[in-house]
Amino acid sequence: MPRRERAIAAALAIGATTIALGATPAQADPVVPRHAIVICQSASFYANYDSASGPAGLKRTLAYGNKIGHTPGAHPVYNGWAAAFDFGPNDWGYLRAECIGGYDSW
Repeated sequence: MPRRERAIAAALAIGATTIALGATPAQADPVVPRHAIVICQSASFYANYDSASGPAGLKRTLAYGNKIGHTPGAHPVYNGWAAAFDFGPNDWGYLRAECIGGYDSW
């Protein structure tokens, strides 16, 4: 086999190995949010939480009874602000942990 063909074959073998090793990125299994509701009369729902300045990017205000999702122990809570899923518009955000209750009520 000529030198050029050996180089091409080696490059293809390295590329195939790289693709095979990189085909399945490391990731944790997602945790489906547990059904809950907002138990406060109103709860501010923020896009993000910054440990230095607190909640950021007000999305909307949720009302009592709004269907949300949060799994205690799996979804983060920072200084009382819990990551939650709003089932209305289907997006994630942060609200006060004490405003989450009525687990498995719907």
